[in-house]
Amino acid sequence: MEKEQNKDDVQNHIARNHQGYTEENHSYLEETAAEATFADAELMQADAEQEVQQESEADSNATGLSGVALALSIIALLIWPVLLGAAGIIIGFVARRRGAGAMANWAIGIGTVAIVISLFFAPFI
Repeated sequence: MEKEQNKDDVQNHIARNHQGYTEENHSYLEETAAEATFADAELMQADAEQEVQQESEADSNATGLSGVALALSIIALLIWPVLLGAAGIIIGFVARRRGAGAMANWAIGIGTVAIVISLFFAPFI
């Protein structure tokens, strides 16, 4: 009987505070919440670990590309400056886009210097 009275009190309170309240349309007044469970925490942790692993793989790929670009650019200072310098610059831009930082920038710079030096000295050779 006490539950019935509490239910009536709640309904009367809602009816006084919310105009247009009826038994048929009271569902919009219900509060719902998603509860965190242990399984949800495990899934979130697994997702976070997977993201970290993917980022580390992307970093290692970008580092490898920037190493190749830097090697090509340095070799371009010695032989085939236009060909190897251009390759170093292009691969350096790709590596920088994938997240490699300073090494990719060095590859781009050294490749550019190799091409500029070769174009400057080409008339004298």
